[in-house]
Amino acid sequence: MPRTAPIWLFDLDNTLHDASRAVFGRLNQSMTDYIVTHLGLPHDEADALRMHYWRRYGATLLGLERHHGIRAAHFLAHTHTLPGLEGTLSMPHVDRVALQRLPGRKILLTNAPADYARRVLTALDLASCFESVVSIEGMRVFGHLRPKPDARMLRIVLARLRLPAQRCILVEDTLANLRSAASLGMGTVWMRHYLRDNPHGPETGAGHGRPTWLCVRIRRLRALHHWRPRRPR
Repeated sequence: MPRTAPIWLFDLDNTLHDASRAVFGRLNQSMTDYIVTHLGLPHDEADALRMHYWRRYGATLLGLERHHGIRAAHFLAHTHTLPGLEGTLSMPHVDRVALQRLPGRKILLTNAPADYARRVLTALDLASCFESVVSIEGMRVFGHLRPKPDARMLRIVLARLRLPAQRCILVEDTLANLRSAASLGMGTVWMRHYLRDNPHGPETGAGHGRPTWLCVRIRRLRALHHWRPRRPR
């Protein structure tokens, strides 16, 4: 493979599959139940706290770890069990084939835990597509959890994997994550196919115009075969 071939960094949920339909509702309920059990809050207060930390920190876990001493491994293990998950997952066949045939190295970069990510990849028959998986467990900066969109974490991941930023392209459904990647000189692809079913995402309704730091918007992964990476304007 040419040394100039792109290095693709793919998000998982709502980028490779329809997580809004199959996963997010169950995850939200699981996180709220965890807060009820371990912080002793009524359900309504627990649900409000989950949303508050998600809006403030970008991940409920960060608020629970910072303000309540919740251990990340314990939280992730209890909230991402999701029995029967595999049977609920779906991905367009054409996108699966397009990803499998896409030239260049491919790495999964997800704020989800490793066990969950591997379950999803295996169920979608995508495990062999990715040379490595960078999950939330590998997103600490100086001992503190710093998932996407933290640019410091992205810089550390690139250094750890010896990836030159100028050859990397992040494919994501979340604009904040893409903006951080662009600040490091990475290419940026905004996957918008599943946004219509994601009621809690800040990108809902943000389809008009294109930020100057965004390279391209797509709705299907097969579009990557027809797009030649260029730096943002």
